[in-house]
Amino acid sequence: MDRRDALVESFMEAVRARNSGEDEFLQAVEEVARDVLTVEKAHSGYTDARVLERLTEPDLMVQFRVVWEGDDGATQVNRGWRVQMSNAIGPYKGGIRFHPSVSPSVLKFLAFEQCFKNALTGLPLGGAKGGADFDPSGRSPAEIMRFSQAFMAHLAPFIGPDLDVPAGDINVGQREIGWLFGAYKRQQGVFNGALTGKGEAFGGSALRTEATGFGLVYFVCAMLAHRGEEIAGKRIAISGKGNVSTHAALKAIDEGARVVTLSDTSGTLHAPDGFSREGVEWVMERKAAGEDIATPPAALGLQWHEDTLPWGMEADIALPCATQNEMDEDAAKALVDGGASLLAEGANMPLTSSAISVLDRAGLLQGPGKAANAGGVAVSGLEMSQNAQGRFLTREDVDRNLRDIMSDIHRTVLDEAGSADAPDYRQGANVAGYRHLARAIASYGII
Repeated sequence: MDRRDALVESFMEAVRARNSGEDEFLQAVEEVARDVLTVEKAHSGYTDARVLERLTEPDLMVQFRVVWEGDDGATQVNRGWRVQMSNAIGPYKGGIRFHPSVSPSVLKFLAFEQCFKNALTGLPLGGAKGGADFDPSGRSPAEIMRFSQAFMAHLAPFIGPDLDVPAGDINVGQREIGWLFGAYKRQQGVFNGALTGKGEAFGGSALRTEATGFGLVYFVCAMLAHRGEEIAGKRIAISGKGNVSTHAALKAIDEGARVVTLSDTSGTLHAPDGFSREGVEWVMERKAAGEDIATPPAALGLQWHEDTLPWGMEADIALPCATQNEMDEDAAKALVDGGASLLAEGANMPLTSSAISVLDRAGLLQGPGKAANAGGVAVSGLEMSQNAQGRFLTREDVDRNLRDIMSDIHRTVLDEAGSADAPDYRQGANVAGYRHLARAIASYGII
């Protein structure tokens, strides 16, 4: 066992003891620890401050009961949480997720990742995440509204424009943010920038809905440019059919790429000649209506493959955009066999540890989510600035700012990524984010 492995094992032994059974959180922490513990040990101030250990303990974590009424008049009970991981470099910032898989482990992993992601943007934003184990599928809009309002009744005391600024996430889009913000405004009696992802009619930013997907493609363009290539003509396999997936697909098409897949939990849509904008828009319409994507109109030229993942299709670039740990070792091997040479994560931690090992051995470039999918929080940061200043940017201004921020993130990560010819983007993102956080945390003393 070399020095780094020994440091990581000693550190993780203590983290596991405090967070037993929280597999998602432990996976996220260990990935970062492997890259940053040697950096911490090389700096006496960071070592004395125990920076990484402090980042694995939330500043505050609240759990609350959410009681609401179904359309049939029956009382329903769910759990809600908010994990405020660190406000070392700014107010807490991170999304709200409504999904039955939401748990303390999932939210702690997401909040931990958010700290590093937000640090990479260069914006003054801390890290947080929240949500509930509520499943909106099959629920009426009125039920989802009542649940959102009941959820905010408990969350409101813990958020605010200089304290904690939530945004949307899985199953929490602009509609749900509107309901959440309305409940916050009524309860607190103030109109302020306590949430982002709002509609433009009440303080939202242009391009917020598209930002994560667009930013992902801009990061891919920067990765390609570093090795003297362009995205035009590249075959891109994308997983998922949600907001990030479809907007990444639309932006990739605009940039001249050939998007060959989108998917859902039951299979993959394959477009051998590439999706048209109409094909992507059809997927978006089906998603919005709560319908599957298994029966595309023949005119769209799409083929449905039941119980199949996108990663077996021939592609140059892979964009996993669905959920955590969606790509395992076998899927990673299929991706390599299909000819891919670059991957960028649209979802948070979409690769298992064994999948990362497969791609590392194959020499496949990997843009980690904390860098590649930071476009959403970047535009949320712009929305916060616009709310504070009372002036709003045009769609073109926001898009230009987003391109610049993603290019800056790429440069920041590249500076810590080792070899210029074969950069380790995962290491670069972890180390660059850590250094920013560590400088702040070590400055505060023992507090």
